[in-house]
Amino acid sequence: MKMRQLSAFILLTLAVLATARPKTEPAQKCKTGPVDLVFLIDSSRSVRPHEFETMRKFMIDIINTLDIGLNATRVGVVQYSSQVRTEFTLKTHARLSNIVKAINQIIPLAQGTMTGLAIRYMMNEAFTPEAGDRPKVPNVAVIVTDGRPQDRVAEVAAEAREKGIEIYAVGVARADMTSLRAMASPPFEDHVFLVESFDLIHQFGIQFQDKLCGVDLCLESDHGCEHICESTPGSYHCLCLPGYTVNDDGKTCAAIDLCAERKHNCEQLCVSSPGSFTCDCNKGYKLNNDKRTCSTIDLCAEGKHDCEQVCISAPGVYTCDCNKGYTLNEDEKTCTPIDLCAEGKHDCEQICVSAPGVFTCDCNKGFKLNKDKKTCTNMNMCNTVEHGCEYQCVSTPGSYHCICPEGQLLQDDGKSCGTCKSANIDLVLLIDGSKSVRPQNFELVKKFVNQVVDSLDVSPHGTRVGLVQYSSRVRTEFPLNMYHTADEIKAAVMKVEYMEKGTMTGLALKHMLENSFSEAEGARPLSRSIPRIGLVFTDGRSQDDITEYAKKAKEAGITMYAVGVGKAVEDELREIASEPVEKHFYYTTDFTAISTIAENLKLNVCPEESQGEIEVKDPCACESLVEFQQATMNSLEQVTQKHIL
Repeated sequence: MKMRQLSAFILLTLAVLATARPKTEPAQKCKTGPVDLVFLIDSSRSVRPHEFETMRKFMIDIINTLDIGLNATRVGVVQYSSQVRTEFTLKTHARLSNIVKAINQIIPLAQGTMTGLAIRYMMNEAFTPEAGDRPKVPNVAVIVTDGRPQDRVAEVAAEAREKGIEIYAVGVARADMTSLRAMASPPFEDHVFLVESFDLIHQFGIQFQDKLCGVDLCLESDHGCEHICESTPGSYHCLCLPGYTVNDDGKTCAAIDLCAERKHNCEQLCVSSPGSFTCDCNKGYKLNNDKRTCSTIDLCAEGKHDCEQVCISAPGVYTCDCNKGYTLNEDEKTCTPIDLCAEGKHDCEQICVSAPGVFTCDCNKGFKLNKDKKTCTNMNMCNTVEHGCEYQCVSTPGSYHCICPEGQLLQDDGKSCGTCKSANIDLVLLIDGSKSVRPQNFELVKKFVNQVVDSLDVSPHGTRVGLVQYSSRVRTEFPLNMYHTADEIKAAVMKVEYMEKGTMTGLALKHMLENSFSEAEGARPLSRSIPRIGLVFTDGRSQDDITEYAKKAKEAGITMYAVGVGKAVEDELREIASEPVEKHFYYTTDFTAISTIAENLKLNVCPEESQGEIEVKDPCACESLVEFQQATMNSLEQVTQKHIL
């Protein structure tokens, strides 16, 4: 027994000496054998320029310690945000200087944080024979991120590990530890690193170099040591880190838990660490200067509470309350504004505007608030302006438009009537279902679609309509060949469920071009010269690139219209719209105004009879495919301007 205790003491001493030895300068490269190493770096918009420079230096510091070469260590770099881009592959550079130069030339993407998408890309593209991945050579990936992923990472990371990729996850500042552990290879203490700032990221570089290089003699055999393998001439033995003891199997280690062994003098809580402990106190108490006894505290005064608004203190405990105009939620911590409008506790005739515990009244566009500050009076524009309508003027809230008798259509001047009938067209509407639209506004979008449908001559041989909804993904609600009457289409539109999530307009344009206008989904052959029209409705900036597929859609002969509301970006609308741009894109600040757009939007061309079939003339030779009457545009601008004021 004494010999065993002596042996354990010697092993522990050697471990302490081994870990305490100063590291030598990196005068020679790591000689562990060939490795295929890929850096997966986060270049989302939350990574500031100087932080990206630190990340760039971090990669260069690591590869400076490695034996770089096509027959030694190969290095590839992939960066990601909302999209993924290979900067260079494993086989691109064989010299260290070329890799350093390529890293210094990387330009950040500065978009979202789609980490799951990036891991799948790395697995399917970076570690492939075509990219330079070698058989029977270890695959190592280093993921560096500063934020929470916007997509799921656990499943795809598990798939990558099952394919033999060893993953190191490095989180900086705002990174989410749960996501880092979901990505990294086990054991987590060797593969997960969370640092407080980019300035400290070099600490991981030092640890990673140790993990990758190791001790040569122990690498020659499958030693099985849990903590430390100590090489000796022709052999080895296992040691444990300080605070651990070697188990009887001579390889695994057990933490020395002084708390569990009750070798402490803490009054309330004992917090164990291998071979040591610290004292702590229960909630509502604080540790005294002797670092072992506890006394009660004022949790509210010291900010040790989770009340959202008001904290009411008692010795060692507290309760939460809310400010005037708010009510305490069921969690007894957070507060919700008392919304008298939502609860129906108001007497407004049209619009109730809520503030915590109070409300004010307002009116819909086209109405004005009366002196009683509750009721509204309609402003009939047809009776107050020289509208000039040839047949009839119809007032709308704050505006008006002209209409024609049955069988006639409103002409380009927005006032006179003509006889050009609705022609055959294939129309696909792309509607934005992102979370910024909100459910009540999404219902207005569906009504907008149905107002457009009402203006069309829908039939199997006439106009066909398809509907696509997009957010972070794209979903065909119904193709061109599914419904054959306006009533069927309108009923299907009202059943569409709101998707929420992001705004991938570029992905939606790609889906429209490759799928929606295919003959398989009901588009009629190009040989029949039936116009193809795409109408994009959005309320915000796209999270992906729209340039490529906006251009391809127009090159494919699709006439594109863009309708924007609220935070939609005018430059993106103009890029989507066909020429002349001014006649193919429309914008309003308020969802309630889109009904006016739909009422005045006409999708018509001039047909002529030829051998029993309808042939479509050049749209430029007759009426524009879709345009606003000038008088209506003026009225809409007045309404929008009033709303802004």
